[in-house]
Amino acid sequence: MADDRISATTVVAAPAEVVFAVLADPATHAAIDGTGRVRHALDPRPLTAAGQTFAVAMYHENHPDGDYQMVNRVLVFDPPRAISWEPGYDAGDGSLRFGGWVWRYDLDPVGPSRTEVTLSYDWSAVAEATRAHIGFPPFPPAHLADSLAHLARLATS
Repeated sequence: MADDRISATTVVAAPAEVVFAVLADPATHAAIDGTGRVRHALDPRPLTAAGQTFAVAMYHENHPDGDYQMVNRVLVFDPPRAISWEPGYDAGDGSLRFGGWVWRYDLDPVGPSRTEVTLSYDWSAVAEATRAHIGFPPFPPAHLADSLAHLARLATS
């Protein structure tokens, strides 16, 4: 459904391989994030395959603890074309639970040193109770354009 997904697109003055490498490095995610909620990578290993998980420290003023952790599971890993992950959390019993929303970056080379990047946020699989509790999207849509601008700065620096 169109109401369950937002996206933004920009052209980055860098090859797709460079842009993808920035996205596959969890240590860059705090600098890419346009909301300021992602604080730092808890596991800085580069992403290498679908199914891999990586944890990040987060902060949200409306979270009961303020500071919290997210464990993300890589869903798509197709260098240098696409990468996506679904945020989740450690349930405290050794299992991970996921809320149903997905971050996805699609990269399309438009020359040897330019890449069109589309960032999508999809919450179509989020349960109704979670939607009522959190409200989706949980940030202004301009967040995606901000994130792409940050990504472009990182990829061209």
